[in-house]
Amino acid sequence: MTPNDDNRADLGKDPSRVSGMFDQVAAGYDRTNTAMTVGNDALWRAATTRAVAPKPGEKILDLGAGTASSSASLARSGAEVVAADFSPGMLAEGQRRHGRMRNLSFVQADATDLPFADDEFDAVTMSYALRNVNDPKKALRELFRVTKPGGRLVVNEFSTPPRPLFRSAYRFYNARVLPRVARVAGTNGAAYDYLNESIREWPDQKTLAAWIRDAGWADVAYRNLSFGIVALHRARKPESGASA
Repeated sequence: MTPNDDNRADLGKDPSRVSGMFDQVAAGYDRTNTAMTVGNDALWRAATTRAVAPKPGEKILDLGAGTASSSASLARSGAEVVAADFSPGMLAEGQRRHGRMRNLSFVQADATDLPFADDEFDAVTMSYALRNVNDPKKALRELFRVTKPGGRLVVNEFSTPPRPLFRSAYRFYNARVLPRVARVAGTNGAAYDYLNESIREWPDQKTLAAWIRDAGWADVAYRNLSFGIVALHRARKPESGASA
């Protein structure tokens, strides 16, 4: 099934519309991402896994896990990984591909109202998903709530290339080339118009870092990947920051 304009999400980010859009692109999602990023998605996923630094015996939440490619990468360390997403179609595709991993489980979840206990996870992470939440600041607070004191946050998200010339070329690619690449890869490009709009309207690296800090996280830092097309944000929950 291919997405159509009626199910296309917009910047209002109504959860049911965003979820429905991702349900429809689930089967070809990873293939399309690889085509659109010219293979950089694998490099970004590896960088995220290294930043999370999963260890055997840890419990890790991968929120906005999609088809669970990032979750599987984390689970190969021996950590117990929960792949959570609000799109049942994405989770079903993730289970089809990675459901045999014993230390990987799947949970449908709203990022702004997580179905997990306070201080439950050693590390929490989101890749290219915070941007799709209708209240990202609340999501960051929820991630803080479910993380153990001393635990780690890693957010990998599309961002703003700092060099003006490269930034202009990147925006041209997103607006004119990306939807065509999506169609060639077998996905209706209309759904990816939303992707371009959401990237264009998303705040820059410093603004997102400030949001993370305002949610209670400490030691907030980021580094650019691929000239700032994406930025890898890292933080830690203070030892005294246990939820009440």
